[in-house]
Amino acid sequence: MKSFIGSVDFFKGNDPEEIAKKYGTPLYVYNEDIVRDRMLRVAGVIRKYPYRANYSCKTNTNLEILKIANSVGVNADAMSEGEMRMLLRAGFSPDRIFYVPNNVSSEEMQFAIDNNIMTSLDSLDQLDRFARLCPGGRCAVRINPGVGAGHHEKVVTAGKKTKFGIAEEDIDGIFETAKKYDLKIVGINQHVGSQYMDPKPFLEAVDNLLRIAMRFNKLEFIDFGGGYGIPYHKLDDEAEYDMEAFSREFTKKLDVFVREYGCAPLFKSEPGRYCVAEGGVLLGRVHALKQNSGVKYVGTDVGMNVLVRPSMYDSWHDIEVISEGKVVERVNGRMEKVTVCGNICESGDVLCRDREMPKIKDEDLICVLDAGAYGYSMCSSYNSRPRPAEVLICSDGSVRLIRRRETYDDMFALYEGC
Repeated sequence: MKSFIGSVDFFKGNDPEEIAKKYGTPLYVYNEDIVRDRMLRVAGVIRKYPYRANYSCKTNTNLEILKIANSVGVNADAMSEGEMRMLLRAGFSPDRIFYVPNNVSSEEMQFAIDNNIMTSLDSLDQLDRFARLCPGGRCAVRINPGVGAGHHEKVVTAGKKTKFGIAEEDIDGIFETAKKYDLKIVGINQHVGSQYMDPKPFLEAVDNLLRIAMRFNKLEFIDFGGGYGIPYHKLDDEAEYDMEAFSREFTKKLDVFVREYGCAPLFKSEPGRYCVAEGGVLLGRVHALKQNSGVKYVGTDVGMNVLVRPSMYDSWHDIEVISEGKVVERVNGRMEKVTVCGNICESGDVLCRDREMPKIKDEDLICVLDAGAYGYSMCSSYNSRPRPAEVLICSDGSVRLIRRRETYDDMFALYEGC
């Protein structure tokens, strides 16, 4: 692929240079049409049975993104009181929010209980804590299906080496706690990991969870988690996740379960990255070019405080170069090997190493692709650098600021008496 942002008209006719000058860099930019399209895709993964996609909002909690999810009709899952509050503010009714925390306080659980938000507990200890707060209540439990998947060990959320979920050998403890406090276990859920392009481990976990589900009577829902991947190497023509083939295999497994269980509960999944990753890019400005021991470094204002995934997970993000408002073509003979880094005082503050890229000039823009998921939501003010702004390219082509840039006054406002 020569240019992703060109092939999809990401900026919808707007000049990215003008956007960068108006709102400053680094800058997150989202395309409303792409976000809507991906959310609609996941909403139709299962068509034969009652099904609902829950947008995993930890990937991107910007209120305008949440409002898009709400308008599309997907539900949402939350990991914290803050995420529940964001979803409520965005217009989600409590019955469309699924609270899936781990290791949280009684106070946080109480917020969900007070707001009638369905909660899943991921340990016997947390289940007991919930039961003491809400005897006779309704809840779900998170099961560790024994299978994990993901692009990095830090995003694998099931299997033998993870903190998440109740192991199968401890399921009897769920029934004991439920009986003791008259709890109604109305749903079970799992999450195997994130960013898998091969659905086999997920489908294996589906088999395990459906087998475990047979031990529960009259479940109202079964939530299989998410993790569907996106092609981060799209400039090298990496294939998309085959959602249609996945849907067919998924449905076959549900067919068998429904026959044996005697009915079809509501089936759910929790896609996050797939919904928003490709709908967001990150614009940064080149401020320095230099050579060190034969390595050419491209110094930008996109530090690990702005996008931490490459430093934390060794994640790959395609990068396009924009010069004077136009994408620089990737043409043989006009490429060079560079290391692109940020402005943070850490040796790990690197976006990519020794990558073939179009020749870059001082003050050019870099456009980091697939930054809509786990981008801003994982930002920090490390090195006391204010967090960036976010803008939305609306369906009508207009550009709208949806979160202003953090200021130094914002940072000082947290201190009292100083």
